[in-house]
Amino acid sequence: MGIFDSFFRRKSSGEVAKDRLKLLLVSDRSNCSPETMELIKNDIIKVISKYMEIDSEGLDIQITQNHDESEGPALYANIPIRELKK
Repeated sequence: MGIFDSFFRRKSSGEVAKDRLKLLLVSDRSNCSPETMELIKNDIIKVISKYMEIDSEGLDIQITQNHDESEGPALYANIPIRELKK
């Protein structure tokens, strides 16, 4: 087993199901429907695009539960930037 095996191994069906369940639970707890997530995504693209050129296809926005469950959910956005506008 090489050092990179853990990075490139495929997830088992059980791990995939667990990840999907976590996403469903966080979405349910935050009362954020898929339609609302799409609106948030579109608004973020609109605002960020004023200042930089982004890869909107590569944009990834998620609502996740913090490790400390006493805190509420958190919004994470991974936005690939092509270049800054001048």
